[in-house]
Amino acid sequence: MGHINTTLVYIRDLENKKTLMLHRVKKNGDIHKGKWNGVGGKFEDGESPNECAIREVFEETGLKVSNGRLCGILTFPKFNNGVDGLAFVYEFNEFCGDLIECNEGNLEWIDDDKVLDLNLWDGDYIFLPWVFESKFFSGKFIYENKKLVEHFVEFH
Repeated sequence: MGHINTTLVYIRDLENKKTLMLHRVKKNGDIHKGKWNGVGGKFEDGESPNECAIREVFEETGLKVSNGRLCGILTFPKFNNGVDGLAFVYEFNEFCGDLIECNEGNLEWIDDDKVLDLNLWDGDYIFLPWVFESKFFSGKFIYENKKLVEHFVEFH
């Protein structure tokens, strides 16, 4: 069935200890509906992971980001209609601009110590602390019926 390459980006305001999160509530048929996520999306033809992350952040938030850090690479077998997902997870803490209205959901700056209190995907509770701790990881998160059933992770 192939796979879809995506980016998952966490924009962090280190000074105020906040992370920009997207509450996915606007699109019909959104597999992420009701969940809180970082921003990001699918690669366009010819894009590198970093180029995709920067473009997606700008399109969804209006912010221009720089000096990103690749935090990890995650695979999600058969995640969306039987198609594998491959996500490049980024953190950016240098940004400028003003937030725009996002057509996928509501953007909100969340206190870092409250992010894990949100309605996240089960696997996000596992890997998000590693993003905050600057660990580099690769892993596989296996979901069945939107529930995490197994995961494997390596740190590099």
